[in-house]
Amino acid sequence: MKSQLATLAIMSPDDAKKVRRRNIVAALLQVEGAALLSLGAVLIIKSIHSHLEAPLALVGVVIFTILGAAALLVSAKGFRAGRNYGRAPAILFNLIALGVSYFQMQAHLWVVALPLAAISLATLVLALSIIPN
Repeated sequence: MKSQLATLAIMSPDDAKKVRRRNIVAALLQVEGAALLSLGAVLIIKSIHSHLEAPLALVGVVIFTILGAAALLVSAKGFRAGRNYGRAPAILFNLIALGVSYFQMQAHLWVVALPLAAISLATLVLALSIIPN
């Protein structure tokens, strides 16, 4: 932490702002990844206690949930390291999440839709504002 503060003190103000935005995006991506992992865990737990009509569909959803969460966490790692390989997946995932929140709003699921839209929009705007070198 001290070395990071020392590095920020040496940087130009624009570079320091870029590093702060990268750290914020990385934290938001980690929150999104953890939320997606917990959603996968909820799906697994719910499936244990209910009768499944299409178990293979659930397996596919859980696998893609885990893969999506892993991609978000790798993307967060890339942002935190100052690399650009995490930028495109972060933008893509958050555009998808905005679409999902739009459909949730149409179904009047405001409790889920508004937080999802807020975190996705914030992450998307910050990820787009970081211009690669």
